[in-house]
Amino acid sequence: MTSTQQNPGISFSFTVRISYPNHVGYLAKITQCISEAAGDLGAIDMIASDRRRMTRDFTVQARNDEHVQSILEALRKIDDVEILHFSDQVFLLHLGGKISIHSKVPITTREVLSMAYTPGVARVCQAVADDAENAYRLTIKGNSVAVVTDGTAVLGLGDIGPAAAMPVMEGKAMLFKEFAGIDAYPICLDTKDSAEIIETVIRVAPGFGGINLEDISAPRCFEIEEALRRRLDIPVFHDDQHGTAVVVLAALLNAMKLTGRRLADLRVLVLGAGAAGVAITKILLSAGVENLIVCDREGAIHRGQTDKLNPSKRWLADHTNPEGVAGTIGEVATGAHVFIGVSGPGLFPLSALKRMAADPIVFALANPDPEIAPETAAGHAAIIATGRSDYPNQINNVLAFPGIFRGALDARASEITEEMKVAAARAIADSIPVEALNPEFIIPSVFDRNVVKKVADAVSAAAAQSGVARRQPKPQGPGIDLADPS
Repeated sequence: MTSTQQNPGISFSFTVRISYPNHVGYLAKITQCISEAAGDLGAIDMIASDRRRMTRDFTVQARNDEHVQSILEALRKIDDVEILHFSDQVFLLHLGGKISIHSKVPITTREVLSMAYTPGVARVCQAVADDAENAYRLTIKGNSVAVVTDGTAVLGLGDIGPAAAMPVMEGKAMLFKEFAGIDAYPICLDTKDSAEIIETVIRVAPGFGGINLEDISAPRCFEIEEALRRRLDIPVFHDDQHGTAVVVLAALLNAMKLTGRRLADLRVLVLGAGAAGVAITKILLSAGVENLIVCDREGAIHRGQTDKLNPSKRWLADHTNPEGVAGTIGEVATGAHVFIGVSGPGLFPLSALKRMAADPIVFALANPDPEIAPETAAGHAAIIATGRSDYPNQINNVLAFPGIFRGALDARASEITEEMKVAAARAIADSIPVEALNPEFIIPSVFDRNVVKKVADAVSAAAAQSGVARRQPKPQGPGIDLADPS
């Protein structure tokens, strides 16, 4: 599917203010023009009218920027119609930024000021100085996450820089707060040097309970995450890798329930050896998949080519493709039960899909344009998932990272282990009762508020079982015991 074939959607919603003659039939001309230009007309609002002219706002959804311009051009061709104003609804939503900081304690009296700030705050500072664990209870640290990026791999836009990455980081912070009650802050770093990023995050880490790495290009993201995990005693999580991997595993677990297969019996084909592809591979192996082949654009990765691979691909060569198969994506697709694409548009042809085993499972996750269009795969695949919200079974990271961090913070975990990720995936999968599963419903809605709690509880329990939890729930009594770090 190309972007020009997409249906109109809210991401390209605009409002156009139009003045036109107050004559019978003109409103119909305008609405017909929008319809013929394939725009999806929404609200029509009266702004002003007199005996000569009418002014109305028309809210329209389009497919993309080019489609927006074509609709406007068509409207300008109507005789005596004047476009007075145009506003992009997405840009309006971003005016002034999407997040802000609010005080939890109103400063209304001198007494409150004296406790919240000087001189009373000095006693709290001393309590933290005496025992650093008190920072988790007496500051925002225990409920805060830094969302860190260098802007080198933003959405499908690539390396657009730290300032241009801010809208995405703000959006991430919104999701943390909205879905998990976590205070998250965008930290956009003006450097691409891995060592500088690592050192900067280490320096700011005392103010945070966790670090969420975001939109950092591969393979640098692997080095940065690994170094921070070694050197920090708080959770470090690269969502582009592990968030995607967790939701993919959740979807696959439910697909197994529908098809009656077992993970150990699957032949899985992953297309894409970047951050998401590596993380998906690792979590599937941890969950019990044994026969997994990863392909990059040159074909299957195997042990015979390790001398010309980067470190992350060498790991894939050493830990996957047990049969040592070589060949293009079409050639190695033969007999595969599952295809997982985290690569680019149109890279998995129908001919390859037809070579897969009977009733194959297809997760084509490139966004916005998947490796194979769902319309093309329909009739050939038993279950289809994408990264898009306008098709069933969207693999969306928001199902994972809020609950994972909520559980990790609640357990005061020192890191996020593979066991915690697998537990999160199983919790997401189990959010849908078995009797409700069907080929178009293997992943719960991102608006199912029960998912975050289930994931958080599962992650917290897995942290305890993994030995990385530093906090156990205790009965809450009156007052605060500064000697009790929980």
